[in-house]
Amino acid sequence: MKGIPTREELLELLHKEVVEVTFTKLNGDERVMPCTLIESYLPPATKTDPMTQKKVREITDKVVSVWAVESKGFRSFRYDRVKKVTVLENFSLDN
Repeated sequence: MKGIPTREELLELLHKEVVEVTFTKLNGDERVMPCTLIESYLPPATKTDPMTQKKVREITDKVVSVWAVESKGFRSFRYDRVKKVTVLENFSLDN
């Protein structure tokens, strides 16, 4: 993949693959985060955790909410701060 995909392309990719996203945090630090939106990685939706509910994760077009596979929790980043997107080949849940 060359360049940064559009937001829609990124969301589509996240639903199919584990992706390493490099972005600038609001405090200026750079973060590299393996993440995904593959259903089998996500926890079951609950009423007490709104981030597990799909509609809540899709509220804004500026922020992308994802499942961070290393920290095993929902995280988000601003799409306009994404610097690099890489598909992680051969990624497994055991990593």
